[in-house]
Amino acid sequence: MKRIACLFPGIGYTCDKPLLYYSWKMLKGLGWEVVPVRYSGFPDGVKGNAEKMRQCAQMALEQAEELLREIDWSEYAEILFIGKSVGTVVCAAYAKRRGLKCRQILFTPVEASFEFAARDSIVFHGTADPWADTKAIEKGCRKLDIPLYETENANHSLETGDVDTDIREMRKIMKTVRRFIRNETGGSSRPQEPEETKGE
Repeated sequence: MKRIACLFPGIGYTCDKPLLYYSWKMLKGLGWEVVPVRYSGFPDGVKGNAEKMRQCAQMALEQAEELLREIDWSEYAEILFIGKSVGTVVCAAYAKRRGLKCRQILFTPVEASFEFAARDSIVFHGTADPWADTKAIEKGCRKLDIPLYETENANHSLETGDVDTDIREMRKIMKTVRRFIRNETGGSSRPQEPEETKGE
C-alpha cells in the first residue's frame, strides 16, 4: 500500500525545524513517502498584514502546484498533508482545489486556513501565538469539528522560551501526531492539551 505525505512549511519555519523535521522522520520510519514542498520569494512585513498574508498564501499555492504537478495522486491509498502557519492555508487550499481526499495536520494555522481545511484534520495552536487569535482558532475548529490541541503560553513555533518545557511539549505533540498518522485519534473539537507521555 503506497502512502504519501507532503510537508508545507511556513514563511520562516522550514522543513528542517522541529515540528516538520520530527514529523518527517516519524513518517519515514512508518514507511511513508515524504515530499517537502519548498517555496520562496515572500515579501517582508507579513505579520499582522492580512493583504500580505493572502499574497504569500497565493504565491506559495502557485509554487506548490508547480512542485507537485508530476504526482499521480490516484496511485496512493493514503494521502496526508502537514502544514505550518501559512502552509496550513496552502495545503488545505491545494487539497480542495484538486479534490483530494486527504487527512491534514495543521501546525499553528492562521484564521484563513479554516476556509479550506478538511474535517479529517487535527490542529495544534499556542495560546500566546501572535499570528493567530486563540478564540478565532477555537471557533474555526468547533465549526468544522476538528480536534484542537493547545499549548499554553506557546508562541507561533509552539515554544514557550523554556527549553525543558519545550522539549517535554514536543514529545507530547509528536505522540499525538503519531496517533493521528496511524489513524488512532478520535474527534473532539474542544480545546485540549496533547496527551501526557507515560513516565513524565
